[in-house]
Parts: sequence; C-alpha cells; structure tokens
Amino acid sequence: MRTLTLGCTGPRTSALGLGCMGMSALYGEADRAESIATIHAALEAGVTLLDTGDFYAMGHNELLIGEALRTAPAARRDQALTSVKFGALRDPDGGWSGYDGRPAAVKNFAAYSLQRLGVDHIDVYRIARLDPDVPIEETVGAIAELVEKGYVRHIGLSEVGADTIRRAAATAPISDLQIEYSLVSRGIEAQILPTAAELGIGVTAYGVLSRGLISGHFTRDRQLAANDFRAMSPRFQGENLDRNLDLVDALRKIAERKGVSVAQTAIAWVLAQGPRHGAAIVPLVGARRRDRLDEALGALGVTLDDADLAAIEAAVPADAVAGARYPQAQMAHLDSEH
Repeated sequence: MRTLTLGCTGPRTSALGLGCMGMSALYGEADRAESIATIHAALEAGVTLLDTGDFYAMGHNELLIGEALRTAPAARRDQALTSVKFGALRDPDGGWSGYDGRPAAVKNFAAYSLQRLGVDHIDVYRIARLDPDVPIEETVGAIAELVEKGYVRHIGLSEVGADTIRRAAATAPISDLQIEYSLVSRGIEAQILPTAAELGIGVTAYGVLSRGLISGHFTRDRQLAANDFRAMSPRFQGENLDRNLDLVDALRKIAERKGVSVAQTAIAWVLAQGPRHGAAIVPLVGARRRDRLDEALGALGVTLDDADLAAIEAAVPADAVAGARYPQAQMAHLDSEH
C-alpha cells in the first residue's frame, strides 16, 4: 500500500487513516464487536494510523482502541500509530465546557490516555482546539517535554489557523495538522494548507465525507437519533440538506461514469489534493463497519485525471455547500476559521 510521510519530521503512515470517533460517540449507537473487527481489518489492510480523542465518550474510544490493539496480532499491533487529541472539557451530562491547554493539564491528560490505550507512548499528540486562555507556545512546550521523556513521539495541531501554526512551529517541531478538508469544506486552501506545505507539516484530513453527507449513502428522508451530532449540524437541516444532496447527485453521475462509488470519488479527490498543493495529506475515514472500510480502501485504486478533477469542481464548486461545518456556538471556538 502507498505510504505518505506526515511532515518532514513525522511518522510514516498508510495513505488512509482510520478515525475511530464514530465507534463511540456522536453518530448514534455503534456495535462494539463490529468496531473492533473494523480496526483489526484496517490494520490487516495496512492502515496504520488510528485517530481518537480522550474526550470521545469520556474515554470510551481510547479503551476501545486499547482493546483492539491488545487483541490484534503482534505484528499489526506494532505497526499501529496512535493519534490522540486532548483538552476538551466534558461534564457527566455529556456537555462541553471549553478547552484546557495548561501545561499541567497536558501532562495529566496524557497520563490517562496512555493508561486507557495500554501503550507506553502516543505517536501524535495534539490539543483538539486552541485554548484561548493559554498561549499555544505553552501547550506545545508541554507536549515537547513529553516527547523528551518518551511518552509522545510527535507533536500535532488540530483546527488552528496559519498564524497559530507558525507560532507553534517556532516553539517545537510540528509533524502534523489535523483539520477538516473535503470537497465541501475547502477553507484551508487559501492560507492554512500553503502554510503547512511551506513548513513541511503533514495534514491529516478529517471529515472527508462530511460526516456521511457526501458519502452517497445519506438520504433525504433519513431520521437521525437524538444523540447523533448531525441532528443539529447546519448542513443536515431542511433546505440546506436538500441543496447539499443535490450536489451529491451531481457527484454521483461522475462516480458512475468511472464505475466507482460516490464515497470513493470524494476520498480520491482529497488524496489528489496533496500533489496539487505540494502537501502530504492523509484522509481519515470514519468507517464503523468493515463494509464501509472496504469501500473507503477502494478509493486508493481510483485515479482522477485533470478532466475528472475539472468535472468534480464543476459539479461541486468550492462555495456551493449550504450551511456551516458546526453549529454557530462551536464555530466561534475554531481558530482555523479566524
């Protein structure tokens, strides 16, 4: 399987990573046994990057990955790379109450993650969102201390803007930026992606199917559970959903001409953007089942030529999506949007 380097100083990983959040939270109920089987199948297929957050279902996701690693063949377990986000503050009701990037908190979060994952180090460690009350230099400096002690291998960032990226990189080597990027989330192309490319920082792109919106599987009449994030996501509401699924229908025509699925086309588009922008981009796929994983892996065999890319651009223009990525209150906390 093809490999990409996450930044000039970062770890090596397969061309796709597995985002495990949906196995524990935000998209309705998940099957634990199938989730573990999917992680095992991903490792067997050569996917090495497993992404999580310590706040996904309050540690449940890390425990799930820990179990999957513990029960995987030793050779596959040894090849796995863990990417962990920290800093989000939760309450017993599942609410969110900000972010904590203080150095003491960074080390505290890391200690619990190492225990839940059952590992002696975390491969890429990053604060999930910028703490507005703590300079990024202090947060990154604390992770750098964990690197020196061997508890973390590489420093990452998540959802931060170009200025923050430069400040962080001036503090310590940054290997990877995790940020949303897809056909319908193109905001990073103006400043953030060029900055990452200039500094040799790899990009882990999450939301490549926009939470299933452009997967080709989401229907207009689908009923979402109350605990499904998409039930309050602007892009999945009313007229926004209708307009966005019109874009998917246009993308579907291109996919059908190539004999591939809509999801494979959308993932292949993200893969094609790395060479176009001079950046190392690894798409994270949020497969919760083995059949969805198989479909995503099929994107690695899809080649998009210039004519294909032009047709996709015409079908789904950069500014055509209806609705913001997150509800307004959450958008206000995204440094990448400022």
